[in-house]
Amino acid sequence: MSTPPLASGPEGTRALRALLGVVLDALAEGDRARGGPLPAGGPGPVDARVRDALPEDGDPGALAALVRVLAEGSADPADPLCAAHLHCPPLAVAVAADLAAGALNPSLDSWDQAPAASALEARVTRALARHAGLADALVTTGGTESNQLALLLARERQGPALRLVCGANAHHSLPRAAWLLGLPEPVVVPAPAGTLDPAALDAALTALPGPLLVAATAGSTDAGLIDPLPDIAARCAAHGARLHVDAAYGGGLLFSERHRAKLAGLDAADTVTLDLHKLGWQPVAAGLLAVRDPDDLAALHQRADYLNADDDTEAGLPDLLGRSLRTSRRPDVLKVAVTLRTLGRRGLGALVDRVCALAEEFAGQVAARPGLALYDRPVISTVLFRPTRATDDAVAAVRRLLLTDGRAVLGRARLDGRLWIKTALLNPHTRPDDLAALLDLVEGSTPR
Repeated sequence: MSTPPLASGPEGTRALRALLGVVLDALAEGDRARGGPLPAGGPGPVDARVRDALPEDGDPGALAALVRVLAEGSADPADPLCAAHLHCPPLAVAVAADLAAGALNPSLDSWDQAPAASALEARVTRALARHAGLADALVTTGGTESNQLALLLARERQGPALRLVCGANAHHSLPRAAWLLGLPEPVVVPAPAGTLDPAALDAALTALPGPLLVAATAGSTDAGLIDPLPDIAARCAAHGARLHVDAAYGGGLLFSERHRAKLAGLDAADTVTLDLHKLGWQPVAAGLLAVRDPDDLAALHQRADYLNADDDTEAGLPDLLGRSLRTSRRPDVLKVAVTLRTLGRRGLGALVDRVCALAEEFAGQVAARPGLALYDRPVISTVLFRPTRATDDAVAAVRRLLLTDGRAVLGRARLDGRLWIKTALLNPHTRPDDLAALLDLVEGSTPR
């Protein structure tokens, strides 16, 4: 067997060009075979298509075969009937940029592995942080890593007795991060209407000894709701508590002139989680943690002579090791930078406005159908609804039926003691008639 070609170097582009045609053809074939938003039949048939993970001998047709298997067995977020999660259809230009990142394979743990990528990351992260009203930002794999980093930085600043105070609506990664970091058991504050109650927060902050870290939510996973950030920030300031805002979902509103005001108070936070593989149309992963005080990042400093020797740093080579908990890091910033440069803030804002308008349209369609109940008008792009006379068990069964049949991918959320069907609308190409078709599927699958 001849030595396989590399993705970069003198022959890299020629090798990739031939393989790209194979990949694109296999993607199209898999999409046609699937014929809908996800494969029908549940996990069994999908698992049966995946064979021979480590064969003795190679197969030159493996790329075409496995890409086709992946495409046929995927939930396609670009399908209007795939709307269960905060799982966006990525922009083509971002995916193309990701190809370049993979081909060049820079690793952002030392400047001599990633000269241009490290300079690009520094500029993009600071620009996005300042757009949010903060000073600097780190690239992460998403909201979970960002939330964990926020708690770590707070602990290193305020000590191991730091206690997390969060709403009942907070993302599960926050209490999990507290456990992982060995912090005291978090205090969970009621969120009776799906958002953190400021009066209950004030009572908790009054009763608890410090140091305290309050975590607010700007875009809840279940309903896309935003905590009252200005009020929460004021309570934190009055009690001397540190504030983190998980804006993994809602942070994309910053690009929109129309919706940006919903994030008023965000700039009062000490740290903010952002996630552009949600309301930013990036391939996974594309997270950030923004910080108000760059000195907080000193806690991440490490010295490894082969990566950031003192004399190299003194000679002017950037020290990248303190920019992440990870050592080897791919340049996820490239796809973000390409998207920002291609669309500009206004272009991204227009996409945000589009999906928010789609959610309003969808909520209106739900409200107009007597057989469906609407939870509330959307704040961002998530709409909750349910068949009016159905039990919770029936609601769960309808969702699973559509999932197993491969006809629709819908989420679920439990609020106010009832189970709701969740739709997270992140596809700017979705049309009103697609939304009507989705509702027809739900009503047509509900037992009468």
